[in-house]
Amino acid sequence: MNLDALAVNTIRFLAVDAVQRANSGHPGMPMGAAAMAYALWSRHLKHSPSQPGWPDRDRFVLSAGHGSMLLYALLHLTGYDLPLEEIKNFRQWGSRTPGHPESGHTPGVETTTGPLGQGFANGVGMAIAERHLAARFNRPGHELFSHYTYGIVSDGDLMEGVSHEAASLAGHLGLGKLIYLYDDNSISIDGSTRLAFSENVPGRFEAYGWHVETVTDGNDVDAVDHAIRNARREAERPSLICVKTIIGFGSPGKQNTAASHGSPLGEDEVAKTKRNLGWPDDKTFHIPDEVADHMRAAVGRGHELAKDWEAKLDAYVREYPEDGSKLEQFLSGELPAGWDDSLPAFDAGAKIATRSASGKAIEALSPVLGNLIGGSADLTPSNNTRASTQSDHSRDNPAGDYLRFGVREHTMAAICNGIALHGGLRPYCGTFLVFSDYLRPSLRLSALMQLPVVYVFTHDSIGLGEDGPTHQAVEHLAALRAIPGLTVIRPADANETVQAWKFALKHSGPVALCLTRQKLETIERSGLAPAAELDKGAYVLKDTNGKPDVILIGTGSEVGLALEAARRLEEEGRSARVVSMPSWEIFEEQSQSYRDSVLPPDVRRRLSVEAGVTLGWERYTGDKGRVVGLDRFGASAPGAVVMKNFGFSVENVVSETRALLTE
Repeated sequence: MNLDALAVNTIRFLAVDAVQRANSGHPGMPMGAAAMAYALWSRHLKHSPSQPGWPDRDRFVLSAGHGSMLLYALLHLTGYDLPLEEIKNFRQWGSRTPGHPESGHTPGVETTTGPLGQGFANGVGMAIAERHLAARFNRPGHELFSHYTYGIVSDGDLMEGVSHEAASLAGHLGLGKLIYLYDDNSISIDGSTRLAFSENVPGRFEAYGWHVETVTDGNDVDAVDHAIRNARREAERPSLICVKTIIGFGSPGKQNTAASHGSPLGEDEVAKTKRNLGWPDDKTFHIPDEVADHMRAAVGRGHELAKDWEAKLDAYVREYPEDGSKLEQFLSGELPAGWDDSLPAFDAGAKIATRSASGKAIEALSPVLGNLIGGSADLTPSNNTRASTQSDHSRDNPAGDYLRFGVREHTMAAICNGIALHGGLRPYCGTFLVFSDYLRPSLRLSALMQLPVVYVFTHDSIGLGEDGPTHQAVEHLAALRAIPGLTVIRPADANETVQAWKFALKHSGPVALCLTRQKLETIERSGLAPAAELDKGAYVLKDTNGKPDVILIGTGSEVGLALEAARRLEEEGRSARVVSMPSWEIFEEQSQSYRDSVLPPDVRRRLSVEAGVTLGWERYTGDKGRVVGLDRFGASAPGAVVMKNFGFSVENVVSETRALLTE
């Protein structure tokens, strides 16, 4: 058995043994894809196991995340900080080898995959980031960014709609340094993919504008190597290499069947498979010395590559000190000094939609930050997401910092995740709040990975008006608040919106800004709390002398209703504290003493006002409180008419408060 074949079988059986020991996992994919993964990792992938965060490394995405043991085997063999003991602890509590790869949890894992199609789209974002940074910073003789994004994608990835969206955009943009190996094994959990999947995949990708090649034997390392070389020479188009593999390769009883997809082979079948492929059946987790030496050579090669790049960066900084300093700041993730000095402030009484205030914040931030990159799902004029200083990112203008995502919400969010994972850029994206449903899986992964992506969700309630219930967000605030690790902010006016952007850019995880279409009056804050209090999640906007009779809690456009209602109640001799609560999540991070100071436990008459479902508000209104909300869909009419008819008026808030105080 030659060294290549020996290495491929080592990868296979590390996966087989780990899955068998865990009695859980997906052995079939690693067994079938081992040869093509080996060809990529041993002959092409530019990486440094001892410095996994080196900026100019090639990115590798295992979009078929169920085959995680393929990646873990490669990481262990090439010398990443993933000891054999971790391979043996596959899928166990506290191990660094979870069932699906998790970015930030396992050294060398670039992104969290598992939900199919996500990694495919993340890789598109990584390729956009590489090309953008190369266009911005590379100079003759100083190529700081020149790396590829590789991935292994599965039949399931190519069935999921998000991959279709991403493939279409990648082809349109001409991302020539994006190369995917398609593990074409024709098997899914249900059985043959022919049950549900009969399209011409190569033809589809050619129609998207991709370079496509086919390798008929997935075990032919040289053929895969040749196809990758051809793809690397294709500078104008992304590449899909369709590799015909056999799932569960080598298993006499289970290869080429769904039985090897998501279950251990079984002890007897493992032994038969090892004998069938000439592997010692009396050993588990066996790594031949010559394979270990061969694969661990990646450590030395990678160290030299990373060291050379550091020397290139030093030379670049000396020759181009201004750009060099800017690049170092981008890569550090730090904000530049005085970055928020140019942010706008709005005069009291000015009527401005919070989506417009957000647009003015982007207008101020874009030229100052320099690495803000984002776009909208074909709603730029509605989302107010493009600054006048930004230019469109395209194949002809890779330095452009505005992304035209088209009507592709799901892949928009997944691509922004990829941009954030790549490093050096600050991504944001926009759509209507109601369409957060279309991108929720990617948003969930933003939260799981704690990526600093800013989501600009406009048209945040029934207040958008005539478009009607299909476009009026009702349940979406509650749905977003249910995602762990996501910070949802619904600002009350233009000045709170600016503060929300400040918070989002300082925050280390994803932030959803929920903004109005309709104009809101900028709050007159003389004698009231400043908008900067948004950083506490909730704050006393207007207080009373002494203990209040009632606390009115509002978010977004409804804070103005609460303020006016409090004034009218005062005319009746009732004292009302008004709390602006733009973010539950930020508020919950404050100390108990602060939270009690805003919502004193001994003031149990509380009323919340929010143009959305009432779910969850009981945690703040308590057992003696009331919720003015909307537990039904909206209606088509002018926004002010819709709001009034559904009870979002000063008169109704006052009426509900009176009723609460007499209970």
